[in-house]
Amino acid sequence: MAGKTIPTYHDITEISHSRQLRLETLIRLRWLAVVGQSIAVIVVAFWLGFPLPFAACCVLIALLAAANFYLTFRYPPAHRLTPAASLVLLGFDLSQLMALLFITGGLANPFAPLVCVPVIISSSAQPIRHSMALGILAVAGITALAFTPFPLPWYSGSILVMPPILIAGVWFAICSTTGFAAFYSYRVSLEASELSDALAATELVLQREKHLSQLDGLAAAAAHELGTPLATISVVAKEMERELGKDPRFGEDVQLLRSQSERCRDILRRLTTLSAEDEAHMRHLPLSSLLEEVMAPHREFGIKLTLNEENERDGEPIGQRNAGILYGLGNLLENAVDHARSEVRVTASHNAEKVKIVIEDDGDGYAPDILLRIGEPYVTKRQRDDRAGGLGLGLFIAKTLLERSGARLTFGNRQNGVPGARVEVEWPRHRMDINLSI
Repeated sequence: MAGKTIPTYHDITEISHSRQLRLETLIRLRWLAVVGQSIAVIVVAFWLGFPLPFAACCVLIALLAAANFYLTFRYPPAHRLTPAASLVLLGFDLSQLMALLFITGGLANPFAPLVCVPVIISSSAQPIRHSMALGILAVAGITALAFTPFPLPWYSGSILVMPPILIAGVWFAICSTTGFAAFYSYRVSLEASELSDALAATELVLQREKHLSQLDGLAAAAAHELGTPLATISVVAKEMERELGKDPRFGEDVQLLRSQSERCRDILRRLTTLSAEDEAHMRHLPLSSLLEEVMAPHREFGIKLTLNEENERDGEPIGQRNAGILYGLGNLLENAVDHARSEVRVTASHNAEKVKIVIEDDGDGYAPDILLRIGEPYVTKRQRDDRAGGLGLGLFIAKTLLERSGARLTFGNRQNGVPGARVEVEWPRHRMDINLSI
């Protein structure tokens, strides 16, 4: 388990898409806006009979529809927009909406809060600088709406005048709603993206661990497949040696050919023997052997590793080899070794109902604020001033893999004033005895 590699961000992005909007998504939202704006203008102009600049409204709506037609025929539906292109399109949508509101009453228009929609869309899928730019444009547009000279469409012969204090309140309400909703959308989207990337990294780690565990079987298969042709080569080499062994021109070459063929046969024979002898060991792993395999790579770092088995080895759980459990426990142990001062203690116990492994170190332990978030992706430190690094993506991967195997993890600090961290990993007994495979 030494030298485990956590996939980098670049590895993960090969699996998951970056936060880019699909053009088809924006096109559908635009058609919804075109339909909604058209219905609103028609209802106000013909059903309610309110005077409004109908022709100008139709031009603005037609402009949005024309842009949508162009994008629909110019690009394929699956086309993904770059952040800059998304900013331009959302900025156009925002400008069109603000222009429509400007000639229909500004902030007095009950549809004015819709200004925040493009900003929310941007904050959920775009880099923060692009969303900030769109937010600044939105605030500038909302401010301009407060000073529109066009009255709100109202009953003929009367003008609805909004008091300045009410206009100011509406301005503040729309701006604060835009900021709050955009920030909330950004945080939710960012956490979902981090979780998605971390899960993708977990799958990569698991695939790599399983690939390593399969190499022994591949070596045995290669030995069996190569055995027959190599035996034929060996027989031919013996015949050639018998006929040409004393020939001064070819004798040494024939002898070398035979000796090398015999060497290859010995190598393949050892591979086959090792595979047959170790097959049970590779497929089935007692609890004590599992812990020894996890602990072995970490004994060379100057930290004392102690294994305390509270039960006799007779009757200990024996399950199938599991790359996820090996990786997960190895990562927890590696973190303990990184943060320990001199000793890490591993305690194993089991009974008829459960199997428990406790990993304790004599370091500084977990900070209280870290304990509340431990196991989340990209939580990067135990203590605020810690220099040992890493309790981020690696710990999240370890926790995910162990929980997939049926384990329940508990993180905390040692009790009774003893410094250090403590991690408990507990499985139902049947998950360790019968089914260790994920």
